[in-house]
Parts: sequence; structure tokens; C-alpha cells
Amino acid sequence: MIKNIKLTYLFIFYMGTLLISGCSKKEDPTPEFAASNLAPFSVEFDNIVGERTFSLNNSTSLYTNAAGEKFSISMLQYFISNIKVTTADGKEYAVPQNSSYFLIKGADKATRFAKVKVPEGDYTKLTFTLGVDSLRSTMGIDHRTGILDPASGGDHESGGMYWGWNAGYIFFKFEGNSAVVSDDINGDPTGKKQFKYHIGGFGGYSAPTINNIKVITVDLTTAGVAKVRKDRQSNVHMFVNVMKVFNGTNGFKIAEHPNVMFSDYSVNIAKNLTELFKHDHTEN
Repeated sequence: MIKNIKLTYLFIFYMGTLLISGCSKKEDPTPEFAASNLAPFSVEFDNIVGERTFSLNNSTSLYTNAAGEKFSISMLQYFISNIKVTTADGKEYAVPQNSSYFLIKGADKATRFAKVKVPEGDYTKLTFTLGVDSLRSTMGIDHRTGILDPASGGDHESGGMYWGWNAGYIFFKFEGNSAVVSDDINGDPTGKKQFKYHIGGFGGYSAPTINNIKVITVDLTTAGVAKVRKDRQSNVHMFVNVMKVFNGTNGFKIAEHPNVMFSDYSVNIAKNLTELFKHDHTEN
């Protein structure tokens, strides 16, 4: 009997401890949405290639696309801009444009974070642009500084992200090497067998042209709502699967299209680019 009484007291004590512990946990209510109540927020663009990690000049361990073509990667760079977040009840906040342009470089992992400030709140949707919007593309040079300065990278052959001859930004630059590239098609007598995909086009200034600006919308509810608070930085971790350049809805062979820049076919590749981004998780 005494043993049973002791067990009963121990059980009551244990349950009481659990209740006290549960009540003492720090609550995290959703703050009232206010555009002036800003807190740190970031989006991480983590490049991958299919099921493999992303690496440059991977000549000893080639990637293979859906067409069975083996390739290595020598360059990956792309613009992310116009970040916007939305709450479950439809409240939106667009990051001011001057603070919302980022150049993600495959060769520099430090650039993979787009760090901004948004109001405290719980966000269920993320929107951003792959590329540079037409308004900014046509502004005076004094409004295009930093990573948007056309002179910061020179012309596209020297690693920059701007076509001097076409007065426009390269939104997505992807280069590499593959044995399937014909020297005759590529016009490359060096034997490097290079492929180059420089995708851009904002729709034209005085007359309509190619428009490859893509707006990406991500549902955050399936892999973690972003709970933005001043005492920490919420980070939305995105996987960017560059294999989709070849294996997306408009799949193609490197051998058939080794060089695509400002041409009609770039529209097909640009549509594939919308499939690169997948929300993996959110760190709150």
C-alpha cells in the first residue's frame, strides 16, 4: 500500500512538473503587422545539381543530364530581386527596391544569402524576381550602382552580367564544358567544348523585345512558415537545382543548343528557370 502511495505521489509530482514546464516555455505570439516594425529576414539560395552538390570545374566527376550528356560547370551567376513576403491573411510587404537586388555567385558561397528587413510577422508566401525588372533596367546609371553597375563586370565575355551591345542585364549566366559540343557548332577552335547560356531580356525600351523576367512565388506552408522576429533572423532555405536548366519542362540537349544568349530559344530556357527553386526548410 505504502509503495502504491509513493508511486502515486511521484506520478502527481512528475505531471505537475511537466505542466509547469509547459507553461513556462516562452510563448511566441504573432506580432501585429506594422510596416515600420522591421526585423531581419533572409533567403538562402543553395545551389545543387540534381541529387548532387554543386561544384565548379568538376572535370573528374562529371554531371549527367536527362539526355545522358556529361558536363562540368565553370560558371553560375544570377540576379535575385524584388523580394516580397505575404502573411496567411494576405498582408504583404515588398522590400524597398534599393535594398532588394542580389547577385548570387556559384564561385562565392558568401553571396548565397539575400538579407533584407521585413515587418515582424508569420509569413506563408515568398515572392521574388529572377532577373532585373524593366523599370530598373531603364533607369539612369545613377540608379544602377553596386552589383547593378554595368561597368562592374565589363562585357559578358569577361564575366560580367551586362550586355553593352544590347543595353540590358544578363539575368542568369550558366557556363561549362561537355564533350558533346561540336567545335564547328560552337565556333570554338580551342577544343574546350564550351557551352554558354546567358539568359536576359526585359521586354525592350522603345520597342517590344524578348522578355525573360521571371517572378517566382514560393508556398512556405509545406516546409516551414517564416516567423520573423527582432530577436533572431528567420532564414528561408531554398535549393536551386541547376540541372533543371536542361531537364525542366522544356528539356533540351547541350549538343543541339550549346550557345544560347539573346535569341528566341532563350525563352524556352527561361521557362525552365522557374523550376529551379524549391523550398527545403525554414530556420526560425
